[in-house]
Amino acid sequence: MTGQVIPLEQRRAPRKRTASSPLVTDTINARPLGYLCNLSASGVLLLTGERPHSEAVFQVRLPLAGAPGGASTIEIGLQEQWQQPAASPGQIWVGYRIISIAPEDAVALVQWLQRA
Repeated sequence: MTGQVIPLEQRRAPRKRTASSPLVTDTINARPLGYLCNLSASGVLLLTGERPHSEAVFQVRLPLAGAPGGASTIEIGLQEQWQQPAASPGQIWVGYRIISIAPEDAVALVQWLQRA
């Protein structure tokens, strides 16, 4: 047996990359949390300059460019799941799980994801 590692797909839902990297805002502190890289019905990947605490919880405003009917913004609750340094110094990839979303925002998110 060799020491080869086979990566396992951990995602539960397919992710959609964003055409741009819109800024995601922490609505509690009214400050930027990071830039949206990809999104699924159950999670978000952000590129940020600050490490969040392990399992930190945030309420965020997330723009959905190109949403049906024009640009749309949804609010979701997120919990940090993992983080790792990005290739650029001072930047960090952070994976979040969606833990809270209003029904109308869930519909907007699903419609946005289906446009992929």
